[in-house]
Amino acid sequence: MSDSILRLPSADAPCVLAILDGRPAIVLDEWRSVADDEALPSPDEAPAVIVGPRRYAEARAAGLRVGLRVPGDAEPEGLLGDAHPELVAIEVPKFTDGRHYSLARLLREREGFTGELRAFGDVLPDQLFYMRRCGYTSFELKAGKSLATGLRTLQAFTVTYQGAVDEPRPLYRRRAF
Repeated sequence: MSDSILRLPSADAPCVLAILDGRPAIVLDEWRSVADDEALPSPDEAPAVIVGPRRYAEARAAGLRVGLRVPGDAEPEGLLGDAHPELVAIEVPKFTDGRHYSLARLLREREGFTGELRAFGDVLPDQLFYMRRCGYTSFELKAGKSLATGLRTLQAFTVTYQGAVDEPRPLYRRRAF
């Protein structure tokens, strides 16, 4: 597991779980979430921000790298519009609400989104493997949940039988007979 944890500048630095080159890792979170009623930071303060759809154009005009924050029950069709965010952050309002799984998969498969897809909100370690299968590539765990536990959860399964967003081919198509 030690090769999956990148060196961080301090223990207080905000971190997330991310899939890098197909492998899960704990990484420094370079993105700052900005509320709709909060002033945008300067590029020197926070060069990468996550904003709601109403603030997207404003943040781009301010010279920031911009990620788009959306609710887990959003409709995927036309959600991105003319925006080409580097990151789409999907809110998980509560762990029992699974609509975000469908949204993630549809953004990847139907809308063709290829950037970072992040889950945030009520994100629990035991959901991470399934989220990854649906196309998520980074995970902001619920406060109080262990990143190390999340990392172990993502590493628990090395082979999958069914095709999904992260590996479209079922196992029998990946194996040479």
